[in-house]
Amino acid sequence: MSLRVGIGVDAHGFQDGVPLVLGGVDFESVRGLAGHSDGDVITHALIDAILGAAGLGDIGSLFPSDSSTPVRISSLELLRVAVAHVRDAGYGVLNADCVLIGEEPRISGRRLEMSAALSAVVGAPVNVRATTTDGLGFAGRGEGLAAQAVALVESS
Repeated sequence: MSLRVGIGVDAHGFQDGVPLVLGGVDFESVRGLAGHSDGDVITHALIDAILGAAGLGDIGSLFPSDSSTPVRISSLELLRVAVAHVRDAGYGVLNADCVLIGEEPRISGRRLEMSAALSAVVGAPVNVRATTTDGLGFAGRGEGLAAQAVALVESS
């Protein structure tokens, strides 16, 4: 058995008129996150962490922002494909931890819902939490959100 760790980071600016999706869960908001997919920074960071742990590149290598990846595709669908790719390479995800970075929305009431949505796709426990930047940087000014994730995988 071989254990490997990967980290993932993602950031997107806000965009008016698109849904806000975080951790695979829709939030009530007049603006969502810009991106080729649904812009879900939590799920994107998780994908990068899982792929990185298995030594399989990053989200952009698997899902380029071109016509080969459907516009506004659900990031949970991207996660499903990434997890299958990791399993095909002989790895299984043991657990993951994700941190949303931004001032709004407050996610404390929906953390378990996001964890459940991500865990169901990954097939392992995924923790979701959040922090603010106390008004510093683009996330602190309310221009967008960022996320970081770490994942532990083992060779099967």
